[in-house]
Amino acid sequence: MSPPEHFAVEYAINPWMDITAPVDAELALKQWEGLREALVRLGHEVHVLPPEIGLPDMVYAANGAFSVDGVVYGARFKYPQRTAEASAHRRFYDRLGWRYITPAATNEGEGDFTYLPKALGGLVLAGHGFRTEVGAHAEAQEALGRPVISLRLTDPRIYHLDVALAPLDDENVAYYPGAFSESSRTVLRRLFPHAILATEEDALAFGLNLVSDGHNVVLNAEATGLAAQLRAAGYTPVPVELTELKKGGGSVKCCVAELRS
Repeated sequence: MSPPEHFAVEYAINPWMDITAPVDAELALKQWEGLREALVRLGHEVHVLPPEIGLPDMVYAANGAFSVDGVVYGARFKYPQRTAEASAHRRFYDRLGWRYITPAATNEGEGDFTYLPKALGGLVLAGHGFRTEVGAHAEAQEALGRPVISLRLTDPRIYHLDVALAPLDDENVAYYPGAFSESSRTVLRRLFPHAILATEEDALAFGLNLVSDGHNVVLNAEATGLAAQLRAAGYTPVPVELTELKKGGGSVKCCVAELRS
């Protein structure tokens, strides 16, 4: 995670960013700290990546890379405003001693990649359509040695996979069908017949931009319907307030880069 010490909405590179809307920087930092504390209370270790001046979106740490078994497929951001974030993330992984693969294709890390370790023996789901090039999916498969399923996103409001779909445990997911092309919905139905299907309302509340440890699901407090569905399915919802960071087009998952060693 990277604290939003320099967070601001200074440009618009997604439909949620409104440069005329004020951002409460103090509240953004307080809400981020609330998310970090929630993860720590649940028993997770949180590494902090120091924020850098001139990179207001660095708080969305999930976009910096995608790792599986200590191998890191790096990010190559679509927009120049975020390009320098990739180097900051690489330095972090280099300090860990993990193998880092420099990408040739545009991709935004865990924004468009996610991993289910027990689905088909280890399955990567990958989104494309707005930020990540479909060619990055083949690169990731070669880099990580895991099968990659390509899913096409079609709703510009849901511009990353991590706003449309989330793993709930090692084998199952929650997703919003309306975010995907018809063929991608068919693939998801076949792969995950017991998935939780989120409503448009909860998807647009960034409810699917969540982090789950298989039991506890940390999600945006605005997604009350999804929280009820999760509770009914046996998970424990852990709602957090992230109203200020939502102004930049992100929520819980966007703020968390999962380290899969």
